[in-house]
Amino acid sequence: MKGILKQLREGIWEQNPIMVLLLGMCATLATSTSVVNGLGMGISTTVVLICSNVVISLLRKVIPNQIRIASYVVIIAGFVSAVDMLLQAYLPDISNSLGIFIPLIVVNCIILARAEAYASQNGVLKSAIDGLGMGLGFTFTLLLMSIIREILGNGTLFSGLPFELDLTFGGKIQPAMLMIMPVGGFLTLGFIIAGKQKITMIQNNRKRKISKSEGGQS
Repeated sequence: MKGILKQLREGIWEQNPIMVLLLGMCATLATSTSVVNGLGMGISTTVVLICSNVVISLLRKVIPNQIRIASYVVIIAGFVSAVDMLLQAYLPDISNSLGIFIPLIVVNCIILARAEAYASQNGVLKSAIDGLGMGLGFTFTLLLMSIIREILGNGTLFSGLPFELDLTFGGKIQPAMLMIMPVGGFLTLGFIIAGKQKITMIQNNRKRKISKSEGGQS
């Protein structure tokens, strides 16, 4: 159980694919303009990550080393196609909003990186947990960026949903349109990464102080 929690924590925080590894930047900056888009992209990517990791782990001893990358892409493409068709059938609004970025999950660096670095070398359960952890980390960061950019850039929250919130107070506050443009994505991501690094620094300093105090007592 501790090993599972550690894997999840690494994907969500310590090895977060966006805040630490800086992978999947194209989809991150393009789909984090609203909470609905960010959540849709995050969940879709998480499903593909888990499924592709499991299948690649199952076939890791069968796939020849010379064609492993091509094989991974074919497996990932199959799951992306399934997710794309499900979105078109049951959530057409989200599918239309995300557009080309759903098919582009096939070449998302996060999925290919986990397939090559982890799923191809570990068992099914560990690979599934790795996919879940990385997917949750990706979704968490996307959601955080989407909330900030939607509030500041559109003056709304949960736009497109029945419980949409208008935070402009009837147009009394003008949103900063800059935040939903590409430069707003870069600014938001920069501040989030800086905040994450600051929190990590505080945690590391606290651990060092604890270890020093324990060493002095011994």
